Amino acid sequence: MKFQKKFPLLICAVLTLCAVSTQPAYCAAKADLTGRYEGTAKNTQGEVIQVSFELTEKDNAVSGVIHSSHGDFSISKGSHQGDTVTLEFETGGPTGTITLKQSEDKLVGTWTAGDDNGPVEVKRAGPQEDAPKGKS
Repeated sequence: MKFQKKFPLLICAVLTLCAVSTQPAYCAAKADLTGRYEGTAKNTQGEVIQVSFELTEKDNAVSGVIHSSHGDFSISKGSHQGDTVTLEFETGGPTGTITLKQSEDKLVGTWTAGDDNGPVEVKRAGPQEDAPKGKS
């Protein structure tokens, strides 16, 4: 009879543990990357390069354009798995690669293109405002 009184408590404890242990799976849903990111990269010479990423994510595939003080580069292939983001971009020579970790509104990692490489860090920027239109 004592077991019957404690059984509901045991069931509640087990269900609570199950709910707590599965909660991270629900909370760990990754954020969509779609948007504009701004920041800097450095090359092997230590030069700071201003960069911005215009990214679109659909079904874990990432596309878009990388703008920098060295030119604009189309993303030829991109993926987003968990907190890891990988971007391949066209340079007119060897394909460049950027490998990033997503942390809140930041993407931090490294880039490589041919013999050049370095760190990169960008932060999600607010919505881009349209340029003022002239009066007609």
